[in-house]
Amino acid sequence: MAAVADKSGEAAAAAAAANNNNNLVVEKAKSESKEFNVQKLVDMFTKLNPLAKEFFPSSYHHNQTNNNNNNNNFNQVPINKQSVGNENFSNRRRRNNYNQGRRRLNGRAFRAQREDSIRRTVYVSDIDQTITEERLAGLFSNCGQVVDCRVCGDPHSVLRFAFVEFADEEGARAALNLGGTMLGFYPVKVLPSKTAILPVNPTFLPRSEDEREMCTRTVYCTNIDKKVSQAEVKNFFESACGEVTRLRLLGDHVHSTRIAFVEFAMAESAIIALNCSGMVLGTQPIRVSPSKTPVRPRVTRPTLH
Repeated sequence: MAAVADKSGEAAAAAAAANNNNNLVVEKAKSESKEFNVQKLVDMFTKLNPLAKEFFPSSYHHNQTNNNNNNNNFNQVPINKQSVGNENFSNRRRRNNYNQGRRRLNGRAFRAQREDSIRRTVYVSDIDQTITEERLAGLFSNCGQVVDCRVCGDPHSVLRFAFVEFADEEGARAALNLGGTMLGFYPVKVLPSKTAILPVNPTFLPRSEDEREMCTRTVYCTNIDKKVSQAEVKNFFESACGEVTRLRLLGDHVHSTRIAFVEFAMAESAIIALNCSGMVLGTQPIRVSPSKTPVRPRVTRPTLH
């Protein structure tokens, strides 16, 4: 009985061992299965084609002509071709170059137009302070059609200078013969101009007889120190010229100085203000010229409730 019991005990031990081995086999199989699955995923990812259509951005439009012959050609990109990102970049660069070329063309056209304007413009100096732009333009009207006339204050003289632009070069050449003509109390000097007249935005020009009258009482002041306030500009002109009814001080982050349009109560005050050219306001000598544009009151926008 003991022998039988021993055998049965051995059998039980063997059975238990067998069960343990089976458990190990199952666990091993599970671990191998996991390792197999991970390796399989790695293999799958390494075999992916990065140039497949799923990886192309939506902005990329591939040429579909090759697809009619072979649908698999979509995934085939020649090795010497640039990648999609580089291709988009090169297209963008081409567009920028095109725009730059167009800007260069515009720049050349602008320079040509400016040079043509210079050839049609004369420089007039030693102009009496009592001479208005209308009277000066009338003097040169016999030479040809006057397109623009711009009188400026001279900071180095009690006299003023001006630029007169004609419709053609013949008018400018004829105007040179008027050098030495008495205009007011002084003979004027007329020379070919080295600069063109900067055109005025037509929307700023006077629109009515009242606005033209406003221009006779308004001066255009440039080279104003940025540290000078609007109140200081007003006090400067009121103490030297007369009552200021409206003042517009303008500036930006590009230019080192500012400009101002100063409207006086009397036209005589505007004429006196022209003599202020060369006077120092703040740290800069200002330049004063007759204004071609009126100082319009600011339009107040209705508040939203």
